[in-house]
Amino acid sequence: MTQHITEQQVAHRLLAADDILLLAHQYPDGDTLGSNFALCLALQTLGKRVRVLCGDPIPEKYDYMTEGVEMPDFEPAFICALDVADSKLLGPRVQELYGHRVDLCVDHHGTNTGYAAETCVDASCAACAMLILRIIRLLGVPLTAAMATCIYTGIATDSGCFKYSNADALAHRMAAECMDLGIPYEMINRVNFDMKSRARIELERMALDGMEFLHEGRVAIMTITNEMVEKSGADENDLEGLPPIPRQIEGVWVGITLRQKADGNYKISVRTGTHADASAVCALLGGGGHNRAAGCAVDGTREEVRAAIIRAAEIAIPRLITG
Repeated sequence: MTQHITEQQVAHRLLAADDILLLAHQYPDGDTLGSNFALCLALQTLGKRVRVLCGDPIPEKYDYMTEGVEMPDFEPAFICALDVADSKLLGPRVQELYGHRVDLCVDHHGTNTGYAAETCVDASCAACAMLILRIIRLLGVPLTAAMATCIYTGIATDSGCFKYSNADALAHRMAAECMDLGIPYEMINRVNFDMKSRARIELERMALDGMEFLHEGRVAIMTITNEMVEKSGADENDLEGLPPIPRQIEGVWVGITLRQKADGNYKISVRTGTHADASAVCALLGGGGHNRAAGCAVDGTREEVRAAIIRAAEIAIPRLITG
């Protein structure tokens, strides 16, 4: 059973620790990476040995966050996971090595499973990076442009470039604080939201061609198979940002994206509007997340996985059937 602690206590733990390993979740996004690299820079400013570990390769588009970050080799004495709601999300390799010995988890997912010895969760935050900004202040470290670039990336990406309902006034104020330091916010937003490779466009075309609609158009399901990825020539950089697409269609309450993994099983992403709770849907399949964005992993064939997520949506959101 985890012990829930405050942000002030998190700062005390980090100030007392050294040889700190920071963990990001698999399929890394802007928030888990922004949180990790911002905190890494802050702790290295204090003279601590710190490095970031992710179970999957970091997409090239995030290279701007890794500049100037040292990655020393050491045996970790303190392990901290950021934006990781469940140890399974660390990925098989990292989970096997460190999942059972995480000392601290800082997260903004209300569905956090409490796998770490101590946990600090604030589900009211649009991004984990917002908690990290507050913790950096408590560490007494001046916020630099490099840290702010990472923080801004986390907030922007987890709020859909400030379009989602979680982009509240606090998220905007924290983003503005980062912008005041002269960060390249235009580049960050272009790289994360506007720029697509030709392979990504081809992958989107195939996915849209196969999209299906259920319950009078209230549910949209998009599937990304390994065959589609191979045929399009897409890489990991191209796969990020696909889950919101089904929910962008007028009249859709629940947008579901099935993404086939290397082992043939599926990662499911669910996006909803005000009509539904995405986390309630994914919780029925062992996953979780936020009200408007959640995910889970399901083993089986495409047909089996499709049937499972549809059934979960119907159970969690009875109005899908009744209208």
